[in-house]
Amino acid sequence: MPESMSESSSNSVAALPSAEVSAAERPTEPQKKLPRLLRFTRLFKLLAPHKGRFAMATLVLLTGSALGLIYPQAIRWAIDHGIENGSTTRLDQIAIGLAITFALQSILTYVRHYLMSWLGERVVTDLRRMVFARLVTLPVSWFHERRTGELTGRLAGDVSTIEGVVGSELSLAMRDVAQIIGGIVLLFMQNVQLTLVMLAVVPPLSIAIVMFGKRIRKMSKAVQDQLAETSAHVQEVVGAIQTVQAFVREDRETAQYTSRIEAAFGRSLSLARWRGAFLATATFAGFLSIVAVLWIGGRAVVTHQLTSGQLVAFILYTLMVSVAFGSLAGLWGSLERAAGASERLFEIIQTVPAIRDPKVPLALPEGGGAVEFEHVDFTYPTRADHQVLHDVSLRVLPGEVVALVGPSGAGKSTLTGLVMRFHDVTRGQVRFDGVDVRKLSLAQLRREMALVAQEPVLFSGTIRDNIAYGVPDASQADVERAASDANAHKFIQEFPSGYETLVGERGVQLSGGQRQRIAIARAILLNPRVLLLDEATSNLDAESESLVQDALSRLMKGRTTIVVAHRLSTVRDADRIVVVDHGRIVETGTHDALMSQNGIYRRLIEHQIINLDPAE
Repeated sequence: MPESMSESSSNSVAALPSAEVSAAERPTEPQKKLPRLLRFTRLFKLLAPHKGRFAMATLVLLTGSALGLIYPQAIRWAIDHGIENGSTTRLDQIAIGLAITFALQSILTYVRHYLMSWLGERVVTDLRRMVFARLVTLPVSWFHERRTGELTGRLAGDVSTIEGVVGSELSLAMRDVAQIIGGIVLLFMQNVQLTLVMLAVVPPLSIAIVMFGKRIRKMSKAVQDQLAETSAHVQEVVGAIQTVQAFVREDRETAQYTSRIEAAFGRSLSLARWRGAFLATATFAGFLSIVAVLWIGGRAVVTHQLTSGQLVAFILYTLMVSVAFGSLAGLWGSLERAAGASERLFEIIQTVPAIRDPKVPLALPEGGGAVEFEHVDFTYPTRADHQVLHDVSLRVLPGEVVALVGPSGAGKSTLTGLVMRFHDVTRGQVRFDGVDVRKLSLAQLRREMALVAQEPVLFSGTIRDNIAYGVPDASQADVERAASDANAHKFIQEFPSGYETLVGERGVQLSGGQRQRIAIARAILLNPRVLLLDEATSNLDAESESLVQDALSRLMKGRTTIVVAHRLSTVRDADRIVVVDHGRIVETGTHDALMSQNGIYRRLIEHQIINLDPAE
């Protein structure tokens, strides 16, 4: 059964609609809020791949509920045919029968609990996988519009809410429904008049469920949103703890956090008051019917219209139905919360990535890694009023090293992002070996490229895992060879655990130069056609820069390389320098040629916007 869900969830992600190549692709429009009934239906659809187990659990539940309906009848028989007739033999038979019924019901309760718990755990495991599988396919711009803490909060809080409902509360709700239906049928079979009296409280109870349930859902969502925002704040502060402490803002951040959790506390108390009133109303309505039945039924016994056993049985059935109504009313709020949680999760799962494979990707072209920008305009979807690139045309030949220089915000890093198709152009084309990158498979395109950024991202595994991240099946010899070419092998061997050394979260156990050389080794092992260097040496000291620069020289050899750089050594050694200013290419040439002109490049050098090397 789990395998079927795995296949289903994978297909649900992979089979999302593909887009034709367009000149100006934009993120999908926000989805409209679903009707409440549809949200509940989607909760049950999560169980569809496990319908066999769910059917078995339902059968066990109904059987156990049916056995529960025997108790009032057994007590009726004990009173009417045992106690009043003075028959100890009949009492013994009823007691033995009840003991057997209790034992059987206990076994069924265990089976029901295990099956429903399995379903709950299985559904949330698959749901987490579906959400994460969608998250990692969404374009970078999608994450720019959302906070990381909010997303991780959804994976944790919302999924746990659904787990509780599917794993236990759904089972209890089904049990209550079975007891209500079965109890009412048996009540009508015994006495229609008394049953109608009992049912007189059902309409008010139903109204209370609808009114309170709607209010509780809104308040619960507000609490969840408040907690998600608080979680995002914690993650942001912890991620920037050095800055917080450097500026002595601990008290300020603590005050902000305290304010937010106190606000969440206040909303939680308000929710608790409404939920308490909700349960109190439902319970009062249920037990009020028992009082009415006791009063009317007692008069019927006095006039010999009912036996004592029948009255006791009727009261027990009424109590059973009333308790089931009260329990179901309490579970309604949980079902509402789970429906809201599933809606937020499915907003992610059903998001169609703006950057995705075409319906029929072209085969990856042969070539040496030529990159061409043809009349490219670009505007970030989140900043539609600001055009970043204006009519950029540039051809980088196979094996050529091109340096992009210019003031901060000129659009240099945006060009490298377009090459890897982190974004799509607004107008024009970006070509890889003569083919528009939007006509190629994303995976095939990106496997032919390697990015070494200013702040290299390492994962909290071993050094070996990080070097082999792009080629997980690489041999140890290949990993060590790549590390040697990146001037990293020596310092790695100095660690007691060597290549099995844990680097910590984001590589905090390593220095900046060591992290950069690990990132270069990762790129070397990938053996790409195109190398993208984005300020790869700007934050290093002189000694580290020398080692990194030497490693980069080996990495760049024979590869098409686009360098975003502020170091003169990197710029001067490039085959061609392209000066970008305000999203336009304004100058092109070698270092000497550009220095001979009285242009932007020379001004950047003179004002040290392009940094002089320590030796200069």
